[in-house]
Amino acid sequence: MLGLKTSWSLTAAMIALGLAACGGEKAAPAAASAASSASAVSVDAEKKEIKIGTTAGDFGDMVKDSIKPILEKQGYTVTLTEFNDYVTPNKALAEGAVDVNVFQHKPYFDSFVAENKLDLSVGFQVPTAPLGIYAGKLKALADIKDGASVAAPNDPSNFARALVMLNELGWIKLKDGIDPLKASKQDIAENTKNIKIVEVEAANLPRAREDVDFAVINGNYVLTSGMKLTDSLYQEPSYAYVNWGAFRTPDVKSKWAQDVVAAYNSDEFKKYALQKYPGYKYPVDWKVEANGTATASAPAASAASASK
Repeated sequence: MLGLKTSWSLTAAMIALGLAACGGEKAAPAAASAASSASAVSVDAEKKEIKIGTTAGDFGDMVKDSIKPILEKQGYTVTLTEFNDYVTPNKALAEGAVDVNVFQHKPYFDSFVAENKLDLSVGFQVPTAPLGIYAGKLKALADIKDGASVAAPNDPSNFARALVMLNELGWIKLKDGIDPLKASKQDIAENTKNIKIVEVEAANLPRAREDVDFAVINGNYVLTSGMKLTDSLYQEPSYAYVNWGAFRTPDVKSKWAQDVVAAYNSDEFKKYALQKYPGYKYPVDWKVEANGTATASAPAASAASASK
């Protein structure tokens, strides 16, 4: 994967150098800009191949089982790349290796894009397996003991979620007035049970259960490992972490991008997701009823209100 990533960076650098060389010509800059814009629109209008990147597991399955067939009926060729980490997908999107990615919640997206100065925007929400606490050496929450170990995702955003869950369970107490989306170990006011929080790469958390008493695991990795969401001892109650699909910002209003958004909000995909993924948290605009059914298609949850 590192080889591919380096290749993308080199390609981007070569393109940048080419553009810089063209920029040395001072004649008719406005005309050149207009020509460039017209060319981009023309290419976009003819775009028929959509490259989707997801983390391995349910998001990839959604593409293969439902989204790809929906888009192919419209004449698109859809290719899927599955990643095994939370860093590469956004960099791949920014560098053009994929056209859209699906794997992250909004707090993580905002933090990553700001830190890496990427020109990306969210476009639609997707059904999301919730974060949960799963048994390791200890099999029930009531078995918690002094000095117990808890494995948690090591990326800042998901680690903050884990701390909030431990706070809700009363295993730790967070300081008053902190931003729960940015909670860190320094924000722990009390650790009366002397919980040992072990930070682990998210994809490795299911295996880490063998070495700790409990593990806080992202839903997609629960399913990838063959575990069940119903095996969780406690699930995150918040809906703030329903995941989003993201685009490069200049592509958001393109026809192909809007077709992707429509596919993820189509009645066909809703029916598939509600049957295949019970227990998930669903996009806000789906307006899922108590009986598990969804109302007619609604526009994607407002990317404008959630964009960076």
